[in-house]
Amino acid sequence: MIPLSVFDLSNTRLFRHARWHSPLGQPGFIALALVGLASSQTQVENALPFAVGEKLTYEVRVANGSKVGTATMWIDGPVDVRGTSTYLLHFDSRIRLLFVPAVSRSSSWFDPARGRSLRFFKHERNPLSHHDESVDLYPDEKRWKSAEGDTGQSLSNAPLDELSFVYFVRTLPMIPGATLTSDRHFDASRNPTTVKVIRREVIPTPMGELHVFLVEMRVRDPQHYGGEGVIRIHLTDDECRLPARIESTMPVIGTAILTIDSENSRCRERAKNRETPTRNQS
Repeated sequence: MIPLSVFDLSNTRLFRHARWHSPLGQPGFIALALVGLASSQTQVENALPFAVGEKLTYEVRVANGSKVGTATMWIDGPVDVRGTSTYLLHFDSRIRLLFVPAVSRSSSWFDPARGRSLRFFKHERNPLSHHDESVDLYPDEKRWKSAEGDTGQSLSNAPLDELSFVYFVRTLPMIPGATLTSDRHFDASRNPTTVKVIRREVIPTPMGELHVFLVEMRVRDPQHYGGEGVIRIHLTDDECRLPARIESTMPVIGTAILTIDSENSRCRERAKNRETPTRNQS
């Protein structure tokens, strides 16, 4: 059995602004530990539970079960940002409730080798509000600058934005009862973010029943929540940690439930290939 201390990176540069507590002590950050040891892009992609080409689609329903739209998460790239090769993460949702449309699009330029964001863009449109956000992050300088000229400080030199944070959570060890307290949101005023692994569950989806971990994120987002908000993410109980269901609050419709209805994942393909018996060579 490999001791958990092998993966304890709590004192390293990448994780010094995250504190993980669980009944078993500090398990470390296994997937990103492997990334830190990677010496090539291929090793990085194999260490993470996601890679360029992954695409997940969702049906969006409100609390009463009515379907009101669709959403997609996908990864393009690699894309160069100031000399760094990044994954371009996307989230796109389109909602219509009682003939009222709402659109939300987010993009994050994520450095997979260092586990940090370099750029973030968000666009939201609905009859009640319009919001655009475009930010460049400078992790080594612990600062950020928006397209409008606003500037601010980050508490970590491995900052994340609200989209890349979801992908970061996928790399964490899933131990029911464990809690992570992190100061890694690029905007210091949005910290801390708390991530807690609640329990294992089985949930119905259009893809069939899926075994998942229920994870609860508590975030500071004055624009959407007027203070602290809660996002509940169900991650598949396998090495790919696909977000099978996401429950959050969205403009216009209130509580929204995104449930996965299709996936194209290189991680899933790798897992299937390992499960396929090797043919005997003649």
